[in-house]
Amino acid sequence: MKKGTKQLIRRWGLFLFILYVLLLIYFLFFSEEYGRAADVERAYRYNLIPFLEIRRFWTYREQLGAFAVFANIAGNIIGFMPLGFILPVIIPRIRSCFFITLSGFLFSLFVEIIQLLTKVGCFDVDDLILNTVGTFLGCILFLLCDKIRRIYYGKKI
Repeated sequence: MKKGTKQLIRRWGLFLFILYVLLLIYFLFFSEEYGRAADVERAYRYNLIPFLEIRRFWTYREQLGAFAVFANIAGNIIGFMPLGFILPVIIPRIRSCFFITLSGFLFSLFVEIIQLLTKVGCFDVDDLILNTVGTFLGCILFLLCDKIRRIYYGKKI
């Protein structure tokens, strides 16, 4: 691939990554639609039991509604898929799904700790699990797209 093309792709990847992080910050810390409004009586909220919230959302899916279940379960996965897809674009040396998934886990852990300390949202081990799965799926999607690109364009591009 030409050096100018690589730089252009990396710049676009960096731009998309920054846009992605800004959107994540908004939805995870400021979006009133997801219960992020400033409450007078904020409290530390956390869940340290794996799959507790996932099971609760699934058990009460009819009472909670499809949007709440989708936003919690699929939203956490879909929300972190871009991280797994964009990281290998902006940091080409990191193409290992293990390191990308580990990066997604650490980033998610950082977000959850910030939510706990600021009392915005809830520290939830289930979110860590779902976000890590999303990062992994994003990495797999990147590898599939890269393989298709290599087949279609050849190894030179």
